[in-house]
Amino acid sequence: MGRVIRIATQTWGNVVRGGGDFGRSTVLFLLGSGSVWDVSSQRVDIAVIGAGPAGAATAIQAARSGAKVVVFEKGVHGRDKVCGDGLTPRAVGALNELKIPLDDAHHIRGLRMIAGKQVRELDWPTTDRFPNHGAVWPRRRLDAALMDAAVDAGADIVFETEASPVIDENGRVTGVEANGNRIDADLTVIAAGAQGAVARKLGADRVPDEPFGLAIRTYAATPRHADVHLEACLSLKDERGTAIPGYGWMFPAGDGTVNIGVGALSTMKGFKKLNLNTLLEAYRHLVQDDWDLGPNLERPRAWRLPMSTQRRHGAGWVAIGDAAGLVNPMNGEGIDYGLESGMLAADLFLENPATAPARYDQLVGERFDAFLRTGRRFSFLVGHPWILKPGLRLSVSTDAIANITLAVMGNLVDNTTPGAAGRVLSLADKALGLADPILRKTRAAA
Repeated sequence: MGRVIRIATQTWGNVVRGGGDFGRSTVLFLLGSGSVWDVSSQRVDIAVIGAGPAGAATAIQAARSGAKVVVFEKGVHGRDKVCGDGLTPRAVGALNELKIPLDDAHHIRGLRMIAGKQVRELDWPTTDRFPNHGAVWPRRRLDAALMDAAVDAGADIVFETEASPVIDENGRVTGVEANGNRIDADLTVIAAGAQGAVARKLGADRVPDEPFGLAIRTYAATPRHADVHLEACLSLKDERGTAIPGYGWMFPAGDGTVNIGVGALSTMKGFKKLNLNTLLEAYRHLVQDDWDLGPNLERPRAWRLPMSTQRRHGAGWVAIGDAAGLVNPMNGEGIDYGLESGMLAADLFLENPATAPARYDQLVGERFDAFLRTGRRFSFLVGHPWILKPGLRLSVSTDAIANITLAVMGNLVDNTTPGAAGRVLSLADKALGLADPILRKTRAAA
């Protein structure tokens, strides 16, 4: 079991210590009893920047197999993370693989999709690949559970500390630097979320011409907090009645509240002028009576959804989860991809540290690239209002089509998906590939 350690002589924040030794350093840490602990040991195997689901998944998977892992997290333990809080069956499957109990999460049976006056309420499908249920688990509690599991596995987590990759003269990442202290690592894992300073340093920021998303959410009290279906309003409009390529959501948390939010794609006309607070308020008004909503329980908070990256690996490093642009453009979901990519990075390092970055890039590409590319191309398609409106009606027009939409919204589609959903997405990728140059050229001004 880990312990909380406070730094005495360096401003490194709080460290929750697992079973491994941490860094070759002369940094002194002040224990809760007031005694001083001198941390001095060899380099770590893996240094992780970011303790969200992706970074924690790497730490759990690697530390359980005996690797020495340190994770740097700029927030405090138990910090919140703005998110829709929904977990797809794919995400639940990944959490099951990590042996994370979901007792604290609210069980979700399926998805209710609304497009204009059409409503389809479908249960998640039963397959041999993923569980037939999802969940809603507010990120404050989900992330804390994953961080605690990482510490229990033996990883060290340094809280309230920002880290940056160290790059040698040959362009290889050799570890991280935090507040002037250097930790050498055989592999550095970038799990810092939407691309920022760390990504820019590695040339791993988003591709400028590719779409991205913006979303905003808050919480409200509702008597329907125990609903077992997520709700997605696909026919979202702004205050001027303009159709929005995105959706509004109601994700019941089972704790007396619902996560209410909206998201939009950058391919829409007038995107730069879009007021997310106004859009959320308009959607709230739309669902107010059906959900008997109380006042907002906190100020609405917005965030960016990265959907591309210029690089996701290099000598000595890999990017995972949001930092690798692994977000479904058709629903804005990425927790499941973060968990899977985090575990994959750990597994490949344990197999062969020397080939792990290149193998990771190859396998992530095989698993996700075609589907995510289709999603980005689809984003340009629905950015045209004259395509968006009939497309939304079609998406829930029949049970067969709605089940394909369900599979897409549940992140249940990738390179191995069997059946109608897999075939349709394969055909869509080819068709949209042909149309992509025209769609990009004729996109509306943002």
